Amino acid sequence: MIRICFLLMAACALAGCKSTPPPTPLEQLNEQQMHGHAVFRAHCVACHNDRVDKPLHGPPMLGVFKRPSLPSGAPANDERVTATILHGHGLMPAMGNTMDQQDIDDLLAYVHTL
Repeated sequence: MIRICFLLMAACALAGCKSTPPPTPLEQLNEQQMHGHAVFRAHCVACHNDRVDKPLHGPPMLGVFKRPSLPSGAPANDERVTATILHGHGLMPAMGNTMDQQDIDDLLAYVHTL
């Protein structure tokens, strides 16, 4: 009986325990990613956590590109995330007037490291 329980627990752990890898350490980010981190701190940190998987006012960004879809159900890709940044979605305001294209590109590069 103990052997069966152990085998079931091991099978469940192997099948269902999918943790995302940790974010890239800040000291390992390149210049573009570091600028993206600064953009995140300036525009996103009030509503989104970046390096922990806990919601704030909005969903956490940790592992966002490591999942198949965003919390909205949209694909987790650069195009959809950029559209959300530019035009907003749900309670998230449009940020298109507060960031230029370089800021958005750098922000995406940073979020890919999470």
